[in-house]
Amino acid sequence: GQSLETVVELVEGMQFDKGYLSPHFITNPENMTVVLDRPYILIHEKKISSVKSLVPLLEKVSKEGKGLLIIAEDVEGEALATLVVNKLRGVLQAVAVKAPGFGDRRKAMLADIATLTGGQTIFEDLGLQLENIELSQLGRAKRITIDKDNTTIIEGAGNGKEIKGRIEQIKTEIDKSTSDYDIEKLQERLAKLAGGVAQINVGAATEAEMKEKK
Repeated sequence: GQSLETVVELVEGMQFDKGYLSPHFITNPENMTVVLDRPYILIHEKKISSVKSLVPLLEKVSKEGKGLLIIAEDVEGEALATLVVNKLRGVLQAVAVKAPGFGDRRKAMLADIATLTGGQTIFEDLGLQLENIELSQLGRAKRITIDKDNTTIIEGAGNGKEIKGRIEQIKTEIDKSTSDYDIEKLQERLAKLAGGVAQINVGAATEAEMKEKK
């Protein structure tokens, strides 16, 4: 923007309280964040520790020249090490975060994220194997920002109708539920899906000024 005031606007998006699994993923050292533009998003319910199962997907994403956000129960061992090495060598800008929530609630939240980003949740009980995943099964978003505590997905590429349908489904569950705890958790999910996130636009006339203002 040409104007020099700082504007906060609400954009479509979702934030959850998990940060990057390694500080090596950081892309903006001055504010210790990871920012990925138009990345692919892998939504996986289980732990990922084997590199072999991950490599075919990393190669596909790398060919597209895009970044990759991996949301999984955990990413550990050689899988995490490989992501870090690829990032440090400039081969592939990837970042891994843990999935939010636990148990059935985690499954539901992963499905919310999948709906928001137009991806598919990789549930192994559906017979989906990581090594066979195609780019079309991954979510997309305009931008992702991650710090040590939070992941924010901005303008997911999900289908508006499907997102609305998901929101209605959660509202129905709230109406049917008799547990205060469940209602509270459902309302949190509803707020995340329907609420949007604040995006701060620092007004600056030039890129150089932009850097100074941050």
